[in-house]
Amino acid sequence: MKRLLLSAGLAIPAVLAPGAAAWASGFDITDLQSLNQGQFRQLSQDLGAALSYKPLAPSEPLGITGFDIGLALTGTVLDNKPAVQQAIGGSTVYSVLPVPTLRAIKGLPYNIDVGAMYARVPSSGINLYGADVKWAVLPGDIGLPAVALRGSVTRVDGVSQLGFETYGVDVSISQDFVIATPYAGLGVVWSRTATDGLPLAQENLAQQKVFGGVDFNLGLVNFVVEADSTGGIHSFSAKLGLRF
Repeated sequence: MKRLLLSAGLAIPAVLAPGAAAWASGFDITDLQSLNQGQFRQLSQDLGAALSYKPLAPSEPLGITGFDIGLALTGTVLDNKPAVQQAIGGSTVYSVLPVPTLRAIKGLPYNIDVGAMYARVPSSGINLYGADVKWAVLPGDIGLPAVALRGSVTRVDGVSQLGFETYGVDVSISQDFVIATPYAGLGVVWSRTATDGLPLAQENLAQQKVFGGVDFNLGLVNFVVEADSTGGIHSFSAKLGLRF
C-alpha cells in the first residue's frame, strides 16, 4: 500500500497520457463469439478492475450541507491485452483503458454520504453508471482519523453482446491535515459478466481491492489523486471539482 501511494503522483500522468490514444483506436466490444471461456474470464478480470467504483474521496463525511462535484479520469493498465484485442475484433489495443467520469456526492445526516457517477468510454458503446453509500463509523476530528464503510455498484449498458455489473464493499481511513487529506482502504469487488445468446458461461468473480489517495482542498476547489489495485490490476485516477 505504501508503495502504491508513493507512486501514484508520478504514475498518473505517465499512465493517463498514452491512454488517451486509445480513444481514437476504440474499445468497441463486438466480437465476444470469438473468445473461449478462458479468454472471456480474462476480459472479465480487466473489466472488473476498470469499471468498478473508484471512491475518489476521503473517509470523513461531508456533513448535511456538504457537496462534492467533479470530473475525473481513470486509467486502468490492462492485464489481459490479447483477450481484450480478440473481444474488440482485433483492433489495436493500447495498454491503458481511459474512463472519464462525471461524479457527485451529497452529505446526509448521521455521517452518511451518497454518491453517483456516469461515464461513457470514448470510442465505444459503453455507458457506465455507478452509485455508492458511505457511512463514517468514526467521523474524525482534529488529531483523530475518520473511518468509513462503503457499499457500491456499477452497471454497463450500450453493449449488445455484454451484460456487466459490479458490487463492492470496502473500509477506509483518512486523516485531515487542513489542505491535504490522505486516505487508504481495502475491500472486495464482485463482478458478473454475461453474454447475450452466446455459448459462454457467465463469469462471477471476486477481486480483492486496495486503494489510496490524497484529497487536496484549496478553498472550494478540490483535487484528488488515487491509486487502486483490484485483482492485482492497477488503476490511477485524478479528479478536479468543488467540495464544500
